[in-house]
Amino acid sequence: MTIELAVLDMAGTTVADDGLVVRAFTAAIAAAGVSEEDSRYPEMLKYVIDTMGQSKITVFRAMLGDEAKAVAANEEFQRAYEKLVAGGECAPIPGAEDVIRGLRENGVKVALTTGFAPATQNAILDALGWHDVADLVLAPGEGVRGRPYPDLVLTAALRLEIGDVRNVAVAGDTPVDVQTGLRAGASIVAGVLTGSGKRDEFVAAGATHVLDSIRELPELLNPA
Repeated sequence: MTIELAVLDMAGTTVADDGLVVRAFTAAIAAAGVSEEDSRYPEMLKYVIDTMGQSKITVFRAMLGDEAKAVAANEEFQRAYEKLVAGGECAPIPGAEDVIRGLRENGVKVALTTGFAPATQNAILDALGWHDVADLVLAPGEGVRGRPYPDLVLTAALRLEIGDVRNVAVAGDTPVDVQTGLRAGASIVAGVLTGSGKRDEFVAAGATHVLDSIRELPELLNPA
């Protein structure tokens, strides 16, 4: 199969996270009435880490069991994360931009996807000057469910007019990225070790490949 589209995760895969999700979560959960001293906090933090890559509103709904609290927590998460990003605490994974631009120059379309809300995704793109770096950017929203549903990958394939899902490659730093790629029918579904996921977790999730960095992706798509 010739790969026509690469669907790449952002935080942890093409964008360095450096603990920003955990810091934003701490602020968000405080808005729902749970402080770091609360006995529920360690278990909630573990859940956030275990569900990295999923839509954040979905995570807060599962965690809090109350729609109003989940919405409030999600909104505070967005504010806290965007404030960190605007403060300069956001950088690309080394070589990521070159990979994206190189793939496009070689005829492979690129979609950047995330589990964050669209506004948070835009804040990252603003901070990095990446609004023109990819062919498409996607976040969960109306009509597009977040991971592990296949919607982000399938929507990218539809909008970029890819003829066969087997011509799609997916790369992300969490097992849920792998689940999403497999459910969408992509022929290459790679776990990337620059984020929260571990090699054994990717293998267990069914990844076709495990990469030390997104910099290894071009060689995988175009082997010598």
